[in-house]
Amino acid sequence: MNIRDLVSELTLTEKAGLLSGGDFWHTKAVERLGIPAIMMSDGPHGLRKQDDKGDHLGVNDSIRAVCFPAACATAASFDRSAAKRIGEALGDACRHEKVGVILGPAVNIKRSPLCGRNFEYYSEDPFLAGRMAASFIDGVQSRGVGTSIKHFAANSQEHRRMSSSSNVDERTLREIYLPAFEYAVRETQPWTVMCSYNRLNGVFASENRKLLTEILRNEWGFLGLVVSDWGAVSDRVAGVAAGMDLEMPSSDGINDRKIVRAVESGALSMEDVDRACERVLNLVYRAVRNEDSGAAWDMEAQHALAAETAADCMVLLKNEKSVLPLSKSAKVAFIGEFAEKPRYQGGGSSHINSFKVTGALEAARESGLDVIFAKGYSAADDEAKEEEIAEAVAAAESADIAVVFAGLPDSYESEGYDRTHMRLPECQNRLIRAVVRANPATVVVLHNGSPVEMPWIDEVPAVLEAYLGGQAVGEAEVRVLYGDVNPSGHLAETFPKKVSDNPSWLFYGGEPSGTDYREGVFVGYRYYDKKEMDVLFPFGHGLSYTEFRFDGLSLSESRVGEGDTLEAAVTVTNTGSRAGKAVVQLYVENASSEIIRPLRELKGFEKILLQPGESREVTFSLDRRAFAYWDTETGGWSVPGGTYRILAGGSSRDLPAAASVGVEPSAARPVKYDINSIFMDIMKDPRAMEILGPVLRRHEEDNTISGREGSEAAQSAVSEDMAEAMMRYMPLRGIFSFGGGVPEEEIERLLLLLNSRDEN
Repeated sequence: MNIRDLVSELTLTEKAGLLSGGDFWHTKAVERLGIPAIMMSDGPHGLRKQDDKGDHLGVNDSIRAVCFPAACATAASFDRSAAKRIGEALGDACRHEKVGVILGPAVNIKRSPLCGRNFEYYSEDPFLAGRMAASFIDGVQSRGVGTSIKHFAANSQEHRRMSSSSNVDERTLREIYLPAFEYAVRETQPWTVMCSYNRLNGVFASENRKLLTEILRNEWGFLGLVVSDWGAVSDRVAGVAAGMDLEMPSSDGINDRKIVRAVESGALSMEDVDRACERVLNLVYRAVRNEDSGAAWDMEAQHALAAETAADCMVLLKNEKSVLPLSKSAKVAFIGEFAEKPRYQGGGSSHINSFKVTGALEAARESGLDVIFAKGYSAADDEAKEEEIAEAVAAAESADIAVVFAGLPDSYESEGYDRTHMRLPECQNRLIRAVVRANPATVVVLHNGSPVEMPWIDEVPAVLEAYLGGQAVGEAEVRVLYGDVNPSGHLAETFPKKVSDNPSWLFYGGEPSGTDYREGVFVGYRYYDKKEMDVLFPFGHGLSYTEFRFDGLSLSESRVGEGDTLEAAVTVTNTGSRAGKAVVQLYVENASSEIIRPLRELKGFEKILLQPGESREVTFSLDRRAFAYWDTETGGWSVPGGTYRILAGGSSRDLPAAASVGVEPSAARPVKYDINSIFMDIMKDPRAMEILGPVLRRHEEDNTISGREGSEAAQSAVSEDMAEAMMRYMPLRGIFSFGGGVPEEEIERLLLLLNSRDEN
């Protein structure tokens, strides 16, 4: 089928109509020409298919489906293959249900622990988020189903999300908030990109030409369709011109008529409308070609996959005195409502109607384990009930080990609003302290989509972070707690000690119309590590029931230049007595330079299974981008020259293997000198010094410039160091005042020579 020919057959009214939804979830059909509609559905950790009377926030029921671990958990696996397997399973579900596009993955950066939707996002680090997203997209689209990577871009809060402006400088945007999208687009070509609700530097994302056309399409080569977040359109005509193709959901014809009037008046070009129609039709027919109502959807098999994946995502944060794993012969008290009714997903548009849910208490009893239960608290209450705490204490005292299943209730974090603090409900903090006093061998298992404060951390010997682990979270928890699975998750975000430690704390939220991203590139560990700040748990942290040694880091080159690729290899050894999966993290520590940069940044990760005593070499490739920062003066990536350290280990603060490499700088950009250019900068330029040298030598005896004239008392007031600094920081115009009467004509002549590109 020739899509352009088909577009030419559409009337203007039909073209305009094609650019908005037919209802809440479907594109618009054109019966006259046989153009079908396709269905989109929420995700991204399960299929939330609703009928045409559905709603984006999930008030109405959706079909029964399988809920996989949310992105907060999946990212902690540091396992691309896990993300891909989840994607494949969701692709199978979509084909079975004749869904053409699933809305995900969500790759917005976790700027603050307070963002209510952090559970749906991967990481505070764009490198990790982009790689996990690309694997998920590969998995879904391998089944002939489209994805919609979201929310493009700088959508890192829920507060005022449909009107607020994310005010971000260009360098921060390029280094932190865009790279996850960029990598996924360049590597996997998602069928659609979903633009976000917010403004970006004052312009709504849905009508931001720089974002949707100049960057996404022209720079990154995106070939698919841009769809609005549901209800994100402000000015539909401006959106079409900017490259926002499909408005969802239906606008009941209101915006369709605006497009028609704009074309008729000349305010909008027919070329822009035709281009958007072509993209919509390309998506529609691509989905229809792959539609298969007979595709298999084995929910029980996917439940098993959800359990397997959840176990690989769990992060063992603390394990003093090897309290874990639990002995299967031990008498164990499971305490807390989440042991029986786990919180396993977040609220809002990603909420899955799970066909079944397995809690830890059910899983333990089905396995024949000796477990007693006390409710301990109610997730609906913040206040502790004395009788529930007393029952929990009695259970803990009667058991060999106590396991408290704690976490954030549904009301604490959800799409649509942000958290106001990082605390657990006070009833749970009271419960944990009471239980550990009754039984010092206490384990805390956490169910939460984002970091929490842990005021009891020094009292509790073991903590397992389960995150929001999907409908099979209880099975996974029992496998990890009892050692059937060796925990291998690592934190994809820093856990600060308190929320006010977060670099965005002073500016997060923004009032009344926007929020300033004043922390710049110092997001998450980039800030904490640069500042050498104590944190509760660092980025990348995760323990195991075995031990790993990282050594022998070697580099393929001692020096790399433009176009070179550096290979870094590190040997990892399982020095313990259990098989386990090691997460190998590779960081680049930036060379000392005048560019303000994070101390180190993640540039590689790999997960490997090692048997006891086994060693394996893991190799990473580092291209030029691994050493680059965004240069706002040139509008591109630039690499400062110098010696960089390459480090490998188990977290951003545990990097025992290291080696150094010399990196050639990017080609020097032409410098424009003026009378305010300072001598420190001029003296770095050999050609400039050839021109200025004679002038400086002519006046080097002038004590006014050197700052060393006058009496002994006067000279003692200006030390040699001070005089040198004064000279370094003096602008060229200074020789008017201090240079012994250098004529203005001579300075103008010098500037002409300095700025001339003629080397002859």
